[in-house]
Amino acid sequence: MIATASQPTLTAFDWVPDFARGLVRDIRVRWALEELGLTYDVEVLNAFGAKPDGYVQRQPFEQVPAFADGDVELFESGAILLYLADRHPGLLPTDDAAAWTARCWVMAAYSSVESFINRLNSYDIFNADKPWAKDAREPAVALVNQKLKRVADALGDKDWLVGDFSVADIAMICVLENLRHSGLVTQQPVLVDYLARGKSRPAYGRALSGQLANFTGSPPAGWQK
Repeated sequence: MIATASQPTLTAFDWVPDFARGLVRDIRVRWALEELGLTYDVEVLNAFGAKPDGYVQRQPFEQVPAFADGDVELFESGAILLYLADRHPGLLPTDDAAAWTARCWVMAAYSSVESFINRLNSYDIFNADKPWAKDAREPAVALVNQKLKRVADALGDKDWLVGDFSVADIAMICVLENLRHSGLVTQQPVLVDYLARGKSRPAYGRALSGQLANFTGSPPAGWQK
C-alpha cells in the first residue's frame, strides 16, 4: 500500500507482547495525524516474520513506522513527527523561536530521555532473570530519575512544554509512557498530571484504539510470556 498525494500511510505491527501494546512507535505518528485531523492508511506487517519486498529500503532497520506521503518516504518516528509539524499548522508554536524550542524538546525526548529509559527497560523486561540485572539496574534508575526531574522542572506549573500542546508533548508523553511498568513517574506529580492531560486528549485515544485494533496476528511459534 503506497500513499497517494492526499493520504499518507504508515506501517504498524500485527502483534506485539502485552507489555509493548500502546508503546510501539507508530502510535506517536498516529497521534500526530489524529491531532491534525488527517486521514491515513495503515500497512500492517508481521512483527517477527519476513517483511515485504523492498521494505528495508523504506525502513533500513525493518522496524515501524515507515511513512510515506506522496513522494516523501520517511523512517524514524521523531523525523516523521517533525515533518508533520512542519507541513501542517497546529503542532508547533507560531512564534519561530518557540517552534525551535519545541523541536529541541522532540530531540530531547528521544536522545536525552528515551535512551536512558530503554537501558532501564532492558534490565526490567528483557533481562530481569539474569543474576547481574539487579546490580545493573540501580545506576540506571538513578539516571532515569535525574532525567524525569529535569523534565518536571522544565514543565513547572505549565500544562505543556512549549506554550500550547505541540509535537514536543507527543514525543515526550509517549517516551515517558515507556516507564508505565516501573512506577518511577509517580514520584514526580508534575509528570503524572502531564501524562494524564496528554492521554485524555481525544486524538490520543483514537491513536491508541487504532494501534490496538491492528493487533490481530498471532505470536510467533514457541513464544513464551
